Amino acid sequence: MEQFKAGTYINQGYYKSFQPMFINREWQMHDMDVLQLLSQADRHLGRLDMYSEYVNIEMFIQMHIAKEATQSSRIEGTQTNIEDTFLEKKEVVSEKRNDWEEVQNYILAMKEAVELLHTLPFSSRLIRQTHKILLQGVRGEHKQPGEYRVSQNWIGGATINDAVFVPPVHTSLSELMSDLEKFANDDSNPLPDLLKIAIIHYQFETIHPFLDGNGRVGRLLITLYLVSKGILKRPILYLSDFFERNRALYYDNLTRVRTHNNISQWLKFFLTGVIETAKKGVSTFDAILQLQHTIDAKIKELGSNKYKDTNKLVAFMYQNPVVDAQKISSVIGKSHKTTYNLIAELEKIGVLKETTGASRGKIYVFKDYIDLFKK
Repeated sequence: MEQFKAGTYINQGYYKSFQPMFINREWQMHDMDVLQLLSQADRHLGRLDMYSEYVNIEMFIQMHIAKEATQSSRIEGTQTNIEDTFLEKKEVVSEKRNDWEEVQNYILAMKEAVELLHTLPFSSRLIRQTHKILLQGVRGEHKQPGEYRVSQNWIGGATINDAVFVPPVHTSLSELMSDLEKFANDDSNPLPDLLKIAIIHYQFETIHPFLDGNGRVGRLLITLYLVSKGILKRPILYLSDFFERNRALYYDNLTRVRTHNNISQWLKFFLTGVIETAKKGVSTFDAILQLQHTIDAKIKELGSNKYKDTNKLVAFMYQNPVVDAQKISSVIGKSHKTTYNLIAELEKIGVLKETTGASRGKIYVFKDYIDLFKK
């Protein structure tokens, strides 16, 4: 990729926009460091995906999507914690409600987009539908949800004159997004899929086709592409966590592709993120299995008369780790008195932890489980 040219700056009168080169073309990779990282990334991603075969992945998928949604939205400035995503809207304090709604939209967009992959290819239609869900009813809802922009946008700066980056003019979006779609679906292109999605993510962020939400959609597309290609059976790779923790490097490496034509450094950063995140995912699943074993031993000690209710509740909390007494009562189908006795037992053995400190309207979290996704 020594001959790679990212694009050109075009004078638009009082500003210059960046016009990226098409990516649906022949690529040649000679950087051995990239190839070595690619081999590691493939191996670790394969190990992570194996858990889809012998673990009840649906039980834990909610936490993976919540983690991805929280971290991707945090890059854009939201302050929602992973526990907050499982609260009801009425339980969220007013100053955090807008952030909570954006994260909820991300979760919904991920779930619906994965379902759409059964009937739609990885395409502009899928991208626009995902964007529409992401922006419905939240900040940005008036910025053409589900539609590519028909005006110039920019990144950074109060005005376009002092912008950090000005994406291509809107009149070129159709051909640029068509090129991206063809590249994503060109199975005759021998470029490995992990390199393709790294390039697709860079190109999407460079095109910046929407007036708002480009960062979140671009990161969401990574998981969707991996699922669409069968590399992951379910969306269990939360790469946004790596990007959020290395936010400065994330933006810097994307920028250096445009300013220095350095695509190799971006690919190395991206693959390093895949490796680190896949490793963490495997460790998390191992820790979940160990936690299941420990929790099961603890609830068996409560006695056979309580085991059935407790086991049912714990299974529910692997998908919904934030509960209140009313929800617990509904899950186990027992009276409030039985529910509060069970809560007391689970607090005593460390399964539940009360978080509000209030005398009424108490909320309980499955803390040990949530903590596995915070490490």
